[in-house]
Amino acid sequence: MKTEHSGAKLLLVVVAKEPVPGRVKTRLFPHLSPEEATGLYETFLRDTLGEMGTLQEIDLAIAFTPAEAKATFTSFASSRFGLFPQRGKDLGERLLNIFVQKLGQGYDAVSIINSDSPDLQRAMVMESFRLLLSEEAGVVFGPCHDGGYYLVGLRAIRPELFRDIPWSTDRVLSMSLEKARSMGLKARLLPFWNDIDTFEELLSFYKRYKGRTQTSPWAGEKTFSFLLTLEKFTMFQGRHS
Repeated sequence: MKTEHSGAKLLLVVVAKEPVPGRVKTRLFPHLSPEEATGLYETFLRDTLGEMGTLQEIDLAIAFTPAEAKATFTSFASSRFGLFPQRGKDLGERLLNIFVQKLGQGYDAVSIINSDSPDLQRAMVMESFRLLLSEEAGVVFGPCHDGGYYLVGLRAIRPELFRDIPWSTDRVLSMSLEKARSMGLKARLLPFWNDIDTFEELLSFYKRYKGRTQTSPWAGEKTFSFLLTLEKFTMFQGRHS
């Protein structure tokens, strides 16, 4: 799909896990039960796909895991989202394989986002493509406060960026930036954003939006509404507000 602005063929990929109790959002245990954590992650997906599904003139896809989960994601996603399984033994391999596959199909730029930032706004994705297409950056990262990143975008395959990175640590972004520097690759950062992995991060999300009065759809709305259904969450929040 061509964009009016650039004539470029662009793709946004959302990486996602099948929402199965005991396999998603496990760092929220024991504050949430496996079933509650799964329900929460489902709202993450619905918020993310709803917000990103409004992007115009950008192709959309979900890279899912495990490989047999396609039917599950068909029920979550609109027909605008292509579906394909992730491949690779760790996060680095899976991200690299997405770029290899999709840039190899003729896309001029590809950005990948997580599915743990339900209030992430589509403007962030648009900015990643702007930076890539203007050649202000060879790689774009969306930094998280925990030392990781919520977005990575490329216009050329750069395997070294995804090798020997200590995934799931607070050194992911810093080491990725060091890799880029050593390769002579210009990196640009988007604004910081949070992903939600821990109960403390979930509380921060709740506090950020609990006074919101907007009634029209907004990024993160389904996740916030789900939190209001969790009695023990609201009781906990009452003791810690």
